[in-house]
Amino acid sequence: MVQGCENAAAQPTLRRAPQVSYRTADPEAVLGEPGTLAVFGFGAGATRSADPRWLGVDLECFDAPAPLEIWQVNGAVTEGRSGELRWSAGAGWLFAAIELDERAHGGPRGASAAAYAALCAFLATRREHHVQRIWNYLGGINQGEGDSERYKQFCEGREDGMGAFFAEGFPAATAIGHHAAEWRLQVYLLASDEPGLRVENPRQLSAWRYPRQYGRTPPKFARAMALPAQDALAISGTAAVVGHASAHQDDLQAQLDETLTNLEALLASAGMNAGFDTQSPLKAYVRHPTDAPHVRDFMQHRLPGVPVLLLHGDVCRQELLVEIDGWRYA
Repeated sequence: MVQGCENAAAQPTLRRAPQVSYRTADPEAVLGEPGTLAVFGFGAGATRSADPRWLGVDLECFDAPAPLEIWQVNGAVTEGRSGELRWSAGAGWLFAAIELDERAHGGPRGASAAAYAALCAFLATRREHHVQRIWNYLGGINQGEGDSERYKQFCEGREDGMGAFFAEGFPAATAIGHHAAEWRLQVYLLASDEPGLRVENPRQLSAWRYPRQYGRTPPKFARAMALPAQDALAISGTAAVVGHASAHQDDLQAQLDETLTNLEALLASAGMNAGFDTQSPLKAYVRHPTDAPHVRDFMQHRLPGVPVLLLHGDVCRQELLVEIDGWRYA
């Protein structure tokens, strides 16, 4: 079901979605291309850059060499820094990112509160303040018991830092655990000067309505976001969850099948045709490296030709073995 009070028919927009692609290239060369809004490298071996539009993500890629993820817009791009936050903007779109050392903030709750407070304060100064999509990567996401689990602590801090900024509804999002040596929290987002439309999955309970068993603070995200021109769907991290419960514990194949069913349900809920194509880049986060070949074979068989970035990452629930997110262009 598409949620939100915005009426795309009554408020036509020309704000076209950024183009997201994967490419093996030199980061500095890509950063020099017209319209480059952001470039992402993956893993410890990624080439680094001082450009604010560059982010080295703390997730290792199962493909070598790991391709870059590239966001490009149809217009000139400016960039800068604001304290610990880096940003770039162009053609009505904004990329913003922050990386924090948890040790300076008392742990995952304090770090996520600080990260979201900084991002929301910055967004409040920008015309591109309509957040479409957020990514969160933190170390040891499943460590800890009960309400002390690091993911639950992250969720509490996220709500602390958000304040009332998302009072009208939450953006699409992903939260994945990385295996970097340091407990570094990475948060980055895509925002626009026009609102999108939140999309929920009828097969799943909305995340912010999860019952108490998932923590004192339920996760705050929409299942997907239709971007302002209705020309692309930003898909949140999607796994084998039906209603609010995890399905098919310890069965990778069944979890993959269920995840793909959820992805198709999201497309239908957004009013899009079924299936993904060569212009629909996806990420598959795989908990166990030994499962990566199976996940790769599944994706190639069920989604032939679809660009898939296969990453080593822990899903926010320990029983879930794989999660998929990405983009579907209209």
